Amino acid sequence: MVATIIIVVVLAVIIGAGLVVVAGVRKSKNLTEDPLADRLAEYSQRGESVSLEQIELSQPFSDRVVMPFMRRLGEISTRFTPQNVLEQTRKKLELAGNPGRMDASTFMILHFVAAVFLGGLIFVISLFSHTFTLPIKILLIASFTVLGYFLPDLLLKSRIDSRQKSVRRAMPDALDLLTICVEAGLGFDAAMSKVHEKWDNELAMAFGRVIREIQLGKLRRDALRDMAERLGIAEMTSFVAAVVQSEMLGVSMAKVLRIQSDQMRVRRRQYAEEQAHKAPIKMIFPMGLLIFPALMIVLLTPAALRLMGSLKYFS
Repeated sequence: MVATIIIVVVLAVIIGAGLVVVAGVRKSKNLTEDPLADRLAEYSQRGESVSLEQIELSQPFSDRVVMPFMRRLGEISTRFTPQNVLEQTRKKLELAGNPGRMDASTFMILHFVAAVFLGGLIFVISLFSHTFTLPIKILLIASFTVLGYFLPDLLLKSRIDSRQKSVRRAMPDALDLLTICVEAGLGFDAAMSKVHEKWDNELAMAFGRVIREIQLGKLRRDALRDMAERLGIAEMTSFVAAVVQSEMLGVSMAKVLRIQSDQMRVRRRQYAEEQAHKAPIKMIFPMGLLIFPALMIVLLTPAALRLMGSLKYFS
């Protein structure tokens, strides 16, 4: 029975997560503003004559059916969703790097889609299962429905944490490269372009977005401040503040970058030490719930069997 419950839980979570990913994530080649126009231009360059219906049918099923349906539901839900909730959701999506290029209303609909899917899946499984009683089946359906509702938030929170950890780890090395480039005579914008070209991580993509915004006419200090807000970590906020201040006061950029690089390295070491100090506390729960009971069973079972044999002998 326990193995059956574990298998059902794992399958339901995997299928629910797959639903969220399929509904929310698009392939990078389909992220253009007008995919139909792009496909039409592609067929025109090949010299092929196709109709608009054929081009539409050549798109993936998620782009033709799933995403328009999700957007339509999102537009309907926006009318009944408070504005501050939408703003908080937009902020979280920005912190996560906007996975799937979703808007806040579409992400809100994912909660209900995942809840209905997981709840319906467990309901269908319960129809063919006679192992559990009716109250247990109702409890499982309700539990997985609640789990499905909170699953998008859990995945988004995990994405935010992993993205911020990636940026934190990459900052000292990126600042070292920025310092070397600036000391070699490059401007700060060109140094950020070098970081963007050299690495393929979250920080490099953030620098690349800053460069594109500057090329479109945005002030560098505004682009850097927006980048710090999108990443949402204190190290980046202090770095941007130091760069903006050095630009306004005319301080040597190379010296500021060198100091910031040393500070980021110290902060990364302190963060690693903090996580190491938290490890024993986090280990208490798995040890108390999993390891210690197994040890007690292994150590006390022979003594218990011998004691039972002795009691039978005396009786």
